[in-house]
Amino acid sequence: MACNPQIAEGWHGKLNLVYADRQGKTQLIYNHQQAPLKVQRPFYPEGEKVCQSVILHTAGGMVGGDRLSSNIHLQPQAQALITTAAASKIYRSNGLQARQTIQMQVDAGACLEWLPQETILFNDAIYRQDLRVELATGGSWLGWEITRFGRSARGEKFLQGEWRSHTEIWQEGIPLWIDRQWLRGSEDIFHSPHGLAGKPIVGSLVWVGGAVSGEIVEKTRNLWDGKGEAGVSRLQHGLLCRYRGASTSEVRNWFIDVWQMLRVSFLNRGNCIPRVWQV
Repeated sequence: MACNPQIAEGWHGKLNLVYADRQGKTQLIYNHQQAPLKVQRPFYPEGEKVCQSVILHTAGGMVGGDRLSSNIHLQPQAQALITTAAASKIYRSNGLQARQTIQMQVDAGACLEWLPQETILFNDAIYRQDLRVELATGGSWLGWEITRFGRSARGEKFLQGEWRSHTEIWQEGIPLWIDRQWLRGSEDIFHSPHGLAGKPIVGSLVWVGGAVSGEIVEKTRNLWDGKGEAGVSRLQHGLLCRYRGASTSEVRNWFIDVWQMLRVSFLNRGNCIPRVWQV
């Protein structure tokens, strides 16, 4: 029986999105997609200025050998919020690495809110994500990443495999934020205080777009009332939040509260939870 080459080589999904401001309305003016990546029709629950988009992964999850590549460009003054339709699943590897590469360009006066739902790494998954943001002077970017190591509800731990996450934010050739994380699946690392400390979930939220006052840092800390571990740091041009714990809802609720507070403080926007989160 002939082998399906798509399965043998893995999926090579691609997404290329360009947003532009047209007389005060942000429009998705270019959309090129290649399975299994797809973007739903844009919608405007908070008015025409902010375009909300939902990315779908129609294959349901990634396996070893899969490659996903996304290029997102916000032209001057464009305002976009992008999320995903569901949690991303990284299945047990066949020995090959699953990899996602995301390139973002945010022009002057534009703002991109990158708010994907959580990533779930099955035990023995091998996964790497590279995210790079090119931020023009006057542009702003807010993004988060929530990762669950192992299917905790089944009692599964991440004891084999590998996870890498590289995030870089650059402005006019100057690095504003570079974060490289690597975690190898093992019993020792899962329980080590320098690893996961027995907690299966980690999260990072980064805001880059302007100087953050001590008052904002204090407000962010005061929004935290969970059981896991949380930390807040002021960046040179923004804010960083970290989480390590055992509850997706705990970290998500905190990140949402911080995100909405930053929206009010820096973007003059109100609360508008994407409808896909409420399903």
